[in-house]
Amino acid sequence: MISGVAPIFGAIVAVSTLVPPARADIISDRQADMKAMAAAAKAIAEMFRNPDAYSSKQFAAAAGAIAERSGEILAGHFTDGVEDARSEAKPDIIEERDRFDRLAEDLRVYARALDAQAQANPGAMTDRMRMRPGEPMGGGPLGTQVTNAASLSSLPAEHIFHLMLQTCTTCHARFRMER
Repeated sequence: MISGVAPIFGAIVAVSTLVPPARADIISDRQADMKAMAAAAKAIAEMFRNPDAYSSKQFAAAAGAIAERSGEILAGHFTDGVEDARSEAKPDIIEERDRFDRLAEDLRVYARALDAQAQANPGAMTDRMRMRPGEPMGGGPLGTQVTNAASLSSLPAEHIFHLMLQTCTTCHARFRMER
């Protein structure tokens, strides 16, 4: 009798892998991810406000938290549920999908550049991580542009952080409803 159980169990496992699990609540998921990214950005901001609090591990973890929730993951959170009453997303996301996806990817590029800065500065926060007075700032809240990885690596981490925050501001100004 036991020999007959294995084929039946195998068939159940095979069928269960063909049935997709129930889709999680995408609005709750994206709101949780947004809150996690905001908390990570606040942690990085605090290290710039108080350089003595800098920890390369915590800085990298915060940058990593943003990187893992941005790009395709962030863009994917807005494929469904935009028209849901609980959503704070504007329907413009659907109409301007390429722009939204580009901003989501820009966010990931900046977060990865911040992670690289943490890896390159394992001790105390260095002067080269900080912006210097009079240093030109590119972009702007409505004109954020990602430069190539080589040019990002030549920027201070604080400048990259500001570019990342400008990306958030740009996206929220364009694609988030006022409540």
